[in-house]
Amino acid sequence: MQTTISLWPLIGVAVVIVGFVLRFNPVLVVTVAGIATGLAARMPLDLILAKLGSGFVKTRNLPLTLLLPLAVIGLLERHGLRERAQAWIADIRSATAGRLLVVYLFIREAAAALGLTLLGGHAPMVRPLVAPMTEAAAEKAHGPLPQAVRDRLRAMAAATDNVGLFFGEDIFVAFGSIVLMQTFLAENGIVTDPLHIALWGIPTAIAAFLIHAARLIHLDRRLPQDIARARAQEGQP
Repeated sequence: MQTTISLWPLIGVAVVIVGFVLRFNPVLVVTVAGIATGLAARMPLDLILAKLGSGFVKTRNLPLTLLLPLAVIGLLERHGLRERAQAWIADIRSATAGRLLVVYLFIREAAAALGLTLLGGHAPMVRPLVAPMTEAAAEKAHGPLPQAVRDRLRAMAAATDNVGLFFGEDIFVAFGSIVLMQTFLAENGIVTDPLHIALWGIPTAIAAFLIHAARLIHLDRRLPQDIARARAQEGQP
């Protein structure tokens, strides 16, 4: 006989989506979603509150691990980190915006494949270092940049970090997605080794690197036209 599975506990997902779309307080949204999921699963209210409390206790140090690096990076920026990064990259003659981002893409993806997912990120790496260095490389070749071009370079720097992390971490055998896939397959009668799943992530990671690297090289070629168009729109010579 087949066991009927209730989908009502998934109502917590809907609560999270609606709460974030309406821009409610994230803590309130997550708490309400947890309570709604527990009630839909017919859990006693005291057990639901106990689960929420234990989860809070386990993650009570999380704000410190998130805010402390941001404070350090902010202090470094205030004392000239961005300016030093721009000056350093301006001294490298062969550096261009696209080439610099290709190098960062390789480092980010390779580090994530080894499990070093914290070696990078938007706040600790892209904003204070990668984006300013990318802008400096473009300015060295094309002069002062219009704001629209600066925004495009910053967006491409952030996208490069995302691509490198997303496709690199799927190669690391102990990453959560690998364990999740292995568990899901095992529950459905397909027994496989996590290492085997991770190895199949390598072709995808290589393809992602080549495709995004081609986009970055194309960015270098399009920069003169983009700068000229942006200057014309802003009324600059």
